[in-house]
Amino acid sequence: MYQIQLIRSGTFLWALAVAAAFALFVVGLFAFIYWKLNDYLIARTDRMIITQIHFIANLPPARRVSTIADHLVQDSRGVQYAGLFDAAGTRLAGNIDRVPRELGLDGAAQAVRLGRIENSAVDGRVVRAVGRRLDGGDVLVMGRNVDETREISSVVGEALALGLLPAFSLCLMAGVWLSVRAQKRVEEVNQRVQRIVAGELRERLPEGKTDDSFARLARIVNGMLDEMETMINALAGVGNDIAHDLRTPLTRVRLALERGRTHATTLEELQEITDKAIAGIDQSLAIVTALLRLTEIENNRRMAGFGDVALDEILREVCDVYEPIAEDKRIGLGVVIDRNVQVWGDRDLLFEAVANLVDNAIKFTPPGGRVELGLEAEDGTALVRVSDTGPGISEQEREAVLRRFYRSDKMRNTPGVGLGLSLVAAIVKLHAFRLIIGPAPGGRIEILAWTGRAGKSASRRSRTLLDAEADQMG
Repeated sequence: MYQIQLIRSGTFLWALAVAAAFALFVVGLFAFIYWKLNDYLIARTDRMIITQIHFIANLPPARRVSTIADHLVQDSRGVQYAGLFDAAGTRLAGNIDRVPRELGLDGAAQAVRLGRIENSAVDGRVVRAVGRRLDGGDVLVMGRNVDETREISSVVGEALALGLLPAFSLCLMAGVWLSVRAQKRVEEVNQRVQRIVAGELRERLPEGKTDDSFARLARIVNGMLDEMETMINALAGVGNDIAHDLRTPLTRVRLALERGRTHATTLEELQEITDKAIAGIDQSLAIVTALLRLTEIENNRRMAGFGDVALDEILREVCDVYEPIAEDKRIGLGVVIDRNVQVWGDRDLLFEAVANLVDNAIKFTPPGGRVELGLEAEDGTALVRVSDTGPGISEQEREAVLRRFYRSDKMRNTPGVGLGLSLVAAIVKLHAFRLIIGPAPGGRIEILAWTGRAGKSASRRSRTLLDAEADQMG
């Protein structure tokens, strides 16, 4: 069964196809070489025969017989043909028994069958020959055997066999090795995928030490698995977080209403209890609204409204909105803008992100402190900074604060639902910006944005990635 799978594997079939193509190429190459060499030898033979027959034809008649005899004597290989005949066809000299009927006497070379006289035996072979009628009516025939082409064919065939068969076998062996290697990698991937399906979310595909296409694909899939593991872990805990954060205000509402029904004796007391119940319900609705807002942003529904946004205007507006709140807490609020900057994004979402950061800064800064907004710009980038004199975020909590419903133990008594920074992180990711949390003491959170063409390109890449994530989760 394994051998059948090996033979049917795509890698082996491709290797077999390449080996077959290589074999056909080599056969064609050798055939071309043989054909060209054969033509060359025949053309050289024809020129040699024509030169010889012209030489003998220009000799005096008395010297022709002796010259033909000397020519044949010097033929140690026995490949030369020569014959001198009178007008009646009687042989006068040479080793040819007669003049072939199909041989033209116009001095042109052609292939004919010549009968050669040796020891009274007749040997008819197809050779290259030239016939010419001389002055006085005599006929001179010169020829040469071209059996060298057969020898060349034999040499070419041997070279083809000795070179092609090992090369073809080597290609097949390479195909088998590549197929076995690919099947092992696929089998290992299959086993790990089965473990991932079984619930081992920490399992990853083997990347190997090479940088081939398979390894690059494995790295891409592993990156996707990292994102999916993070999302699944977040989803696994979000239900409990929602239940916990909704239970507290709803429990307060229920207790307040029960006490009001039992103990309220006047309309003012009933109204006070009703106001507390409404406040608890509003807190629950705020949690639900924030969750829906996060889902809307993460599902990429707001990218259609992207356009040029003036960051400096957003910072000034946020400062104007929160200045009265900061004054009530005796907190200084200021804005420092290096220069006017435009980015590509959704104005409402960016306003919401900066507003959340300022709201958190004012909330966690003690009275007498200061919150400052800053905007710096360089070539292609803009940096929005919200800093305060509060406790800040410790290094151990920098990742945790971006999770939904996360609240530090030291901030449990502060109003809020723990979704503000999650909302900011989602907006930053949607815009393909970067969120940077500075070290404590003192709070400092920065948004690194791209301006100009770089911002539009990053936004398009972000849209593509978010669409892919949506498809995976769909």
